[in-house]
Formats: sequence, structure tokens, C-alpha cells
Amino acid sequence: MEINKSSRIPAYVQLMDSLFAQMEDGSLPEEAKLPSERELCDIYAVSRTTVRQAMQELEKDGYVNIYKGRGTYVAAKRLNQEMSGLYSFTESMKQLGKTISTKLVTFEQIKCDERIARKMQCAVGTEIFRFTRVRYADNEPMLIVTTHLPCSRFPGFDAENLTTGSLYSMMVDTHNVTFSKVRETLQSVRVRNGEDTLLQVEHDAPCMKIDRYSFEKDTPIEYAVGIARGDKFEYHVELR
Repeated sequence: MEINKSSRIPAYVQLMDSLFAQMEDGSLPEEAKLPSERELCDIYAVSRTTVRQAMQELEKDGYVNIYKGRGTYVAAKRLNQEMSGLYSFTESMKQLGKTISTKLVTFEQIKCDERIARKMQCAVGTEIFRFTRVRYADNEPMLIVTTHLPCSRFPGFDAENLTTGSLYSMMVDTHNVTFSKVRETLQSVRVRNGEDTLLQVEHDAPCMKIDRYSFEKDTPIEYAVGIARGDKFEYHVELR
């Protein structure tokens, strides 16, 4: 663990490389706490400026999380979500070898207000199903999703099935939905009160808000709002 001060490679980059190598070989496993700033200065015989620059770069690249008053921790590896076609959380996580589970938080049949009516392009007072679920991968909460569906398009919708499989598979197999397009808007947000408890993250932790509109022909048949943990997901888009 020596820094070659005569090298053309900056000291902070050498420090980053050393710490990254330890993350790769398991010496510093996911969510392990790194030595303090002072300890790293002593271990590597470098200045605090060098340590701080290395930590800032590692945080920027998503390899560590820095918590004020608590220290610096190795970041858990993020799950890659490919945003191409009609992707499903369930199927995406299964492809990554994750065990999926779902907790149904609320389920209700309501009359939509002006805001929801505008988003779903329907009349105010239209009957809709609204339900909120927490999606887990390997028993770790990853995503909160609040979904709105028109009751007229999904008669007899069964809430019990929401915890056992993919919503989209049920929409296709049980209700013969043919999706024509999906539109999504992503926005960086801070987790709100209540959401932090469901996702088991700190108050004001960074998250990604995903507004999804699913269409059958030109008619919106689903409006969903997802709150995804910022420390667990990466979203990839391929443009051609």
C-alpha cells in the first residue's frame, strides 16, 4: 500500500486504484466502512488533500458513499436496468439472478381527480384502481410503485395476484392488453417521509422518480409513479 510519489500518475489516482483493487478482490466488500481520512493518510503516507480528492472521485463514480458524521462506505453494486422496449422489473431482476418479492401497501378503487384525469386522458370522476407496491430483490427493498388503472378496462381486477407475479404479464394474459407504446419521464428526487421507511434508506436519500404512461393504441391504460433507490439502480438507454 505504497504511493509512488515519483510516478507521473497523481497520488490521488494511485490511492483510488489501490482502494478499487481491494473492492474487486473482496478485501473491501460491499457496504464495508473505509478507514477514516486520518487513517488513510497514515496508511498511504499522503496528505488529507490527496485522500479527499480520491474519495470525491470514487463517490462521483459510484464506488463509495460518503455520509456526513458517519464515514465513507463501499457502495453496493447497482443493478443495470436496460430501458428498451416494455421492460418489467420482475423479468429484469430474474435475468440478473435475483429473487423477487412484492409487498402490497395499499389497494383502492377511487374516482380520479383532475390531476390523474389529465394524466390518464379521461373524465374527472372516472373509476380507477390505485395501488402501491414495494418491490424487493433478494429481500432488499428497491422500488416503490404507485399504479393507476381504469376500472372499465380491467373488470374484476384481482389485487391478490399483485404480490405473486408480473403486473404486465397479468395485464396481457388475463385482460388481453396489447401495448402500443410506453412513455417514461425520469427525474432525480429526494425520498420523502414514509418512502424512506419503506425503502429502508436515510431521510432525504437520493432517488429516481419514474413516471410511466402505458398505451393501448392511443389510449393510456396505465399511469405509474416509481421511486427507485439511487444507490441501487443504473438506467441504460441505447440510441440508434
